[in-house]
Amino acid sequence: MTQTLTLLGLESSCDDTAAAIVRQQDGAPAEILSSVVFGQTELHSAFGGVVPEIAARAHAEKLDTCVRDALSEANLTLDDLDAIAVTAGPGLIGGVMSGVMCAKGIAAAKGLPLVGVNHLAGHALTPRLTDDIAYPYLMLLVSGGHCQYLIARGPEAFSRLGGTIDDAPGEAFDKTARLLGLPQPGGPSVQKEAEYGDPDRFRFPRPLLDRPDCNLSFSGLKTALMRMRDQIVTEKGGLTRQDRADLCAGFQAAIVDTLVEKTRRALRLYLDEAPAIPTLAVAGGVAANTEIRAGLMALCAELETDFLAPPLNLCTDNAAMIAYAGLERFRAGARDGMDLAARPRWPLDQTSPALIGSGKKGAKA
Repeated sequence: MTQTLTLLGLESSCDDTAAAIVRQQDGAPAEILSSVVFGQTELHSAFGGVVPEIAARAHAEKLDTCVRDALSEANLTLDDLDAIAVTAGPGLIGGVMSGVMCAKGIAAAKGLPLVGVNHLAGHALTPRLTDDIAYPYLMLLVSGGHCQYLIARGPEAFSRLGGTIDDAPGEAFDKTARLLGLPQPGGPSVQKEAEYGDPDRFRFPRPLLDRPDCNLSFSGLKTALMRMRDQIVTEKGGLTRQDRADLCAGFQAAIVDTLVEKTRRALRLYLDEAPAIPTLAVAGGVAANTEIRAGLMALCAELETDFLAPPLNLCTDNAAMIAYAGLERFRAGARDGMDLAARPRWPLDQTSPALIGSGKKGAKA
């Protein structure tokens, strides 16, 4: 007997408030019935980055509107749902708490099961939502706050091969944009400026390529760009538009080269396991960068591996990925109670040593 599940997902881990409804029948691809996202770019634009307190307040104000709009778009009511899925971490704790409390309220009022979802699992399982690919596959999760190579083996089974030991690529793009006076978010701004630049004029370092592992580092790359900017300003009294474009192009080229080479190493480890259908999937906001995609696609063609990148609107934070990740957990029997806690830190691979230092609240990554 087949079973059809319909889940509402809520996402509020950073600066996007989102709600979505996903439905799936046993043995069939999942279907996104609705997806609503309220961004907060204008709220944070004057501060050069996301302000946690402002983000949390905005989430609390917008979550009920998101839910109402998602239900309306799907032409459903709360009575048509089988469960509520919500991002329970990692993320900015105020925003995560807003989402968890909203989900608990709906679950309690309607007597619906509650499923907490790791935000990173949402990104990592997006290729199954969009393309129904089989386990295991290699996932490059590359975003503003995270960068990891993961072998996805199941909805709660991930093996980390490596990741960033400091800044994530998206954070490096944001900082570079601020250094060069470009608007936030930094990724799209730097990419647009780089289109007019010469990537060979400034040669920036390719961090950690002298090490054989799959770990990455982007903090020093940002520092190298700052020093080059300061040197140009000292010599010329300022930056021309071409200087800025060339800096962006050189910086982006360094990111691409580093990710491609480290991905090559991660792919070799993954391919050693002889997967039936070798697949590299990429997700996260930085996966929207066309140069990074082109480099990874060329690598996959060389190594005879399928390449998969979700649509751009599902690369950035959204609730459809949370609803789907919750659906996979729910189908496997997972349920959470009203004691579900919001977690600022929550590594996907619980067995590997932390890449970034631990604190009282656990490993960062």
